[in-house]
Amino acid sequence: MEERLKARLKRTTVKFWILLFYIVAALVWWFISLERQSKEMYIYQLNHLNTTIDKEKDPVQYQAELKKTKEDYHSNTIKYGGEGIVFLGLIILGATFVYRSMRQQKQIQEQQQNFMMAVTHELKTPIAIAKLNLETLLKHQKLDEQKQKKLIHASLEETKRLDFLTNNILVSSQLEGKWYKMNKEELDFSNLLQDRVFEFAQRFPERNISSNIEDGIDIEGDPLLLEILVNNLLENALKYSEKDEAVKVTLNRNEQDITMQVIDEGPGVAVEERKKIFSKFYRIGNEATRKKKGTGLGLYLCRKIAKDHNADILMTNNNLKGSIFAVRFFL
Repeated sequence: MEERLKARLKRTTVKFWILLFYIVAALVWWFISLERQSKEMYIYQLNHLNTTIDKEKDPVQYQAELKKTKEDYHSNTIKYGGEGIVFLGLIILGATFVYRSMRQQKQIQEQQQNFMMAVTHELKTPIAIAKLNLETLLKHQKLDEQKQKKLIHASLEETKRLDFLTNNILVSSQLEGKWYKMNKEELDFSNLLQDRVFEFAQRFPERNISSNIEDGIDIEGDPLLLEILVNNLLENALKYSEKDEAVKVTLNRNEQDITMQVIDEGPGVAVEERKKIFSKFYRIGNEATRKKKGTGLGLYLCRKIAKDHNADILMTNNNLKGSIFAVRFFL
């Protein structure tokens, strides 16, 4: 599919450049033809002037007519040149717009294709694992209690992954289509954040998840959207960090804003990638070779939710290593 897309884009690009070259060549030929006609008319007028007016007997009239003829010729040359430059500018402007649209369309198609590949993988994996665990429980009903709990716990984790993925897709679609009705209310953001950190610590007991959350910080917002925002940032931090690397969540308030930070010790993000990571479907690397799972919706959704709550989200490097994702809620 990707090869066919590239081949089609290549054919379209070749046709585009051929058509552009033809249009520019036609414009140049048009200018040359008009200039040639103008020069022929100028020579004709000079000959006519020489035959109708005797420059020796009436030099004043002759010089006046000669001056007018030359002025007309130069005026036509400037007019044709000006029109040609304007047309050429419009052609280049239109060609640039079309070319950029083609490139953007290609990027969108590639992103959508990568998204479909990622979603297919993300859906199939937890379903397959949960199905295998349940089949094992049915087939081996005499498993000891500890193994049964382990299989059930693994199945629950996979269903949580499915729930997380479907929530991201549905909410992203609803927010983009403006179908989601936000239910903003005064809520204890400190408590919501502590609950999310505790839930992730329970889900990933082997990970080092810590927090420094100031108590009693209230904000006005949609509880579900804010929960998705925190979940995505924590999921992202854990995903791109090794098991022995710490993840920390902080929340503090000052006179101007409330700032939440999710700090990890992962590989970080290159400077040229930082503006792109919040784009829809964007993921660093190639879908065929990328090892980390994901759909490219998480950070896009975080930015959209932050914007809907009068907040900014930005990413900076950690002092030691890793990334810091900060969300600033303006008061």
